[in-house]
Amino acid sequence: MRSSHVIDCRAEGGVPAQAPPSKRARPVTRILKSSSSSSSSSSSSASSYSAVGTLREVEEDEAREADAGAAAAAAAASGRVCVDGGGRKRGREETGEAGKQAKIQLAAGPPKADGGPDGGGADTLSHSLALVQRLEALLLQGNGSDVTLRVETPNADEVKLMAVHTLVLSLQSPVLEDMLRDRDRNGSVLALRESSECAGVFEKFIRYLYCGDLSLRLDQATPLHRLATKYQVVALQQGLTRYMTLNLARESPSGHVAGWYEYALEAGDAVLRDGCLQSMAWNLSSVLQSDEWNGLSSQLLMTLLRRSDLVLHSEMELFAGLEEWISHNRPDGLTAENALRAVRYAMMPPRELFRLQTQSAVLARYRESVRDLLYMSYQFHAASPVHMAKYFDVNCSLFVPRNYLAPLWGSSWVVGNPTRDDRSTSFQTQLGPSGHDANKRVTWNVLFSPRWLPLSMRPMYTEAGATQPTRVEGGRPRVIITPATSSADFAGVSFQKTVLVLAQQRGRLIVKHVYDFHQSTEENGDFLADADLRRRTSEYLADGSLMLHVVVKPVYQSLVASKN
Repeated sequence: MRSSHVIDCRAEGGVPAQAPPSKRARPVTRILKSSSSSSSSSSSSASSYSAVGTLREVEEDEAREADAGAAAAAAAASGRVCVDGGGRKRGREETGEAGKQAKIQLAAGPPKADGGPDGGGADTLSHSLALVQRLEALLLQGNGSDVTLRVETPNADEVKLMAVHTLVLSLQSPVLEDMLRDRDRNGSVLALRESSECAGVFEKFIRYLYCGDLSLRLDQATPLHRLATKYQVVALQQGLTRYMTLNLARESPSGHVAGWYEYALEAGDAVLRDGCLQSMAWNLSSVLQSDEWNGLSSQLLMTLLRRSDLVLHSEMELFAGLEEWISHNRPDGLTAENALRAVRYAMMPPRELFRLQTQSAVLARYRESVRDLLYMSYQFHAASPVHMAKYFDVNCSLFVPRNYLAPLWGSSWVVGNPTRDDRSTSFQTQLGPSGHDANKRVTWNVLFSPRWLPLSMRPMYTEAGATQPTRVEGGRPRVIITPATSSADFAGVSFQKTVLVLAQQRGRLIVKHVYDFHQSTEENGDFLADADLRRRTSEYLADGSLMLHVVVKPVYQSLVASKN
């Protein structure tokens, strides 16, 4: 049984968000009164009396006000509130009637001030829940309906009739408002043509226009978003975009992220489009192993292949996935050649290149289209990058590593109880991906500080001999990566460090954030800025531990600069 989720967008329009109808409580009457209004009224009243009355009158008024204050306190203690009309004097009869009208139980919570138009802290009665329930009943029963929606599919294999109200639909959708205005004045039926997918969820869409909430499954998000976009229901459109963005990591039988990406392109939704791309790029190993991979469009495939932030085990894993995609989809020759030229063969060891040339049927078929790339890759492995940079551009994408998870490129790091204190670790990587440097190792020291403050934010010490602590309360997490030793082999090559932050979503570990820097995450400024590392149920913690993966990549820009 597929689970469904509830989207409630009423709060965005000023109406309090409510629970679904099946769980709604009985309507509760609330009266909200400003505590500041009574005190301001009292002080202004006293000053008025002292200006025009005698001392006796003032004393009598003060006594009456003290009695009223005591009565109000007693009423508040018993869970009731007495509303004073704000007049100069209240007779016994008036006070009694006002008390009868204002004795309302505060079952809905403490009173809140309401800045009404009178500026005196007007009281508020809230029956919004009851109103939503009546609107839902109005839709279900069709009472007072003045128009019937006739929803047809292109093949006319399904027709739905819905009795609705022009006022409600016009308030929620400017497109429906124009359609209802332009229809035949004497006609009571408005015909709408929708795809089978959209027709299947049209009742949910109309119910949202009445009630402001809806429940849905993953496969219903796209048709609902399409309807919200078509009829310009902005709140629902934004709510569905957020729902889809937050559910990219969920498992589905045939995958849904690629389909959402294609729809986002069609709808022009940049937020959803970028979210889908980022999710697939940062978790490409999972995508390669899923049924969704072979269903990618050629446009989406090329978009992914051109990215340098792909997170996967190795470039060989990417080539194997591409080979499977080409065999399954049998694209035209130009598409296959462009895809194969996007592979970064220089990031594969020479022995893997030899194996591909002798065993890959796809590469044998398109050998001529990638011959120059293979030749440059062999040259890259035969000479040092410093020497090769004198003759070739080593800054092109062929020589730019992606975020590889193989041990030669970095190491995973499980930081237990990450808010406790500073933690450190060390690991080794290859000096570089070329055959000239592959056997050389570099040891890296990594420091994790949970509460680091930059110098500009630390407290100053004026006493002689006082020193500043390296870590103080109230800071932010930071990771520093430095080489354990220096070497002449480092000349002309700098190293980009990348920290992958993993998170648990729907029972799966996914890459949540990717941070690139040269020495410290302080260069980013937002490292784990939104992560809650104290709450054990935080998505950033797995069994109370922070899951990181550190990748070190050589960068050859300095070689290109020195050559020029």
